[in-house]
This record gives sequence, C-alpha cells and structure tokens, in this order.
Amino acid sequence: MKLALINLLPTTAKIPFIRIRFMALALSALVLLFSLFEFANVGINFGIDFRGGIQTEVETSAETSTEELRALVGGLELGEPRVQEAGNALADRRTFLVALPLQPGEGTEGEEANQTARRTMEDALATVEGLDIRGTTVIGGAVSRELIFTGFTAIGVALFLMLIYIWFRFEWQYSLGAVVALVHDVIATVGMFSVTQMTFDLATVAAILTIVGYSMNDTVVVYDRIRENLRKYKKMPLAEVLNLSINDTLSRTILTSATTLVALISLYLIGGASLEGFAFAMIWGVLIGTYSSIFVAAPLLLFTNVQREGTQTGV
Repeated sequence: MKLALINLLPTTAKIPFIRIRFMALALSALVLLFSLFEFANVGINFGIDFRGGIQTEVETSAETSTEELRALVGGLELGEPRVQEAGNALADRRTFLVALPLQPGEGTEGEEANQTARRTMEDALATVEGLDIRGTTVIGGAVSRELIFTGFTAIGVALFLMLIYIWFRFEWQYSLGAVVALVHDVIATVGMFSVTQMTFDLATVAAILTIVGYSMNDTVVVYDRIRENLRKYKKMPLAEVLNLSINDTLSRTILTSATTLVALISLYLIGGASLEGFAFAMIWGVLIGTYSSIFVAAPLLLFTNVQREGTQTGV
C-alpha cells in the first residue's frame, strides 16, 4: 500500500512577484532609510558585552516591578542602574536584567571595585522577597571594546566571503544581487533593534551571522532555479523566467521558513533572558531573509544583464 504525499502548498503557483518589484524595492528603500535614521538618532541598546559593566539576572514574583528594582539598586550610589525586563513564559514569575556601569579605577584597583559593587548589588537584591539571583557577569572596558571590534569584523568578513562564494558559483551579477540582499537584511535587523531597544550583545551578533547564512541559502536555491530556467526557456523574457523560478521554489521557501519559525518562537518563549535577543533576531532575520530572497535578490538580476548561455540579456 502506497501513501500519497500531501501537498500543503500548490506546486504550480503563479504569483506575479516581478510585477510588483518596484513597490517591493521602494518598501525596502524606506525600511533601510528608516533603520539608518533610527540607528543614527536613537542608537542601539548595547548589552554588557559591548559597553562593559556589571549585570545580574534575577527571577522574581509577578508583583515585582522594574521601578522597584531600579530604586533599590540606585540607592546603592554605584552609578545609574539599568533594569530591563526579559521574556519569561511562566505567568507567576518575571525575569529582569539589572546592570551597573563599571566602577572608577584602573587595573587591579578597578577590578576590586567592580567585584565589591557586584557583591553589594547581589546583597541588596537578595533582600527582595521571592527573588532568585540566576547569575552575575562583570566585563571590563578593554574587553568590551575588543568584543565590539571582533563582532562587527565577523559580520563584515562573512558578507565578503559570501560575495566571493556566489561570484565563483554563479556570475558577478548573481553575486551583486546576493550581497545587496544580505546587506539589506543586516541593516534591517540593526534597525529593528534600534526601534525596539532590545539588548544587542554577542548573542545578537551570532544571530546576525546565522541570518547571513540562512538568507544566502534561500537566495542560492532561487538563483539555482533561475539559472536552470534560463537555459531551459531560451526564448522566454527574463522577467517571466525570474517570476517562474520564484514560484517554482515558493513551496520550499515557505515550508522551510515556517518550520524554522516554529522552533525559534518556542526558543523565544521559553529560552529565558539569555536567549531572548538571539531568538528575536533570528525570528526577524528569517522573515526579512525570506522577503529579500524573493523581492530583492531575484529582481536585481533584471538590472545587471545576467547571462543566458553566454548571451547578455537585458530587462
């Protein structure tokens, strides 16, 4: 007895993606401009990894408020505290990140001052009824500056290597479209963190690097089908070939993104404060990466005279 495969999505979709390319590109331009504007004017809420300081993660009863913890730690006169509520799936418990700036002092003196401030903050937080201290991190200024450099260098190197990879696998026209789509995804993700003011830390950088790989994988699948159809349909206009190729891979794209989102949403809901930023960045990255593969990477081939069996083909 043979079981028939179930088609959750039609395999012969004919959605006119290329017809609305100018609307999509205009939307992308607005998103990028808004993201850059927010980044320049509001900035990013860098986590302790990048700004340095003392951060304690605590879990309390539902009645505890951000203002209560800020007033408690602020009364220690160790600098302006930062208190941020993190996600927690349990209705009767709440998770907070309580941070203090680095204490004055250089070398050993500074390290001792930071450790003293850590102990003082933990002792004060321990007085709150029903509060559990889940961990404290102390990162010095020199380490935070090094992490900023290495984190953003990793993103730049990843984009450059993706450019080289696509150039060798396809042609420079495909490489240009793929890298523009990746830059689009990275800027949109940074803009989202500027708008939401969620903590941007090393886990977020790891998420962005993962987004680069995920988005590139999506783009390569579409590009492979475009190259195949360009050889198969030699008389078909380029715009129709691109639209056909996107629709051919649409079922795979949607199902892959949907199953990935199921895991990421679960991670966001129950992963705790340490994984909240990573999961949020990944959820946004999967959505924006799927969008860019369809509406940015593929339509850009219309403007770069992509080759069809050695013949230059215009728009």
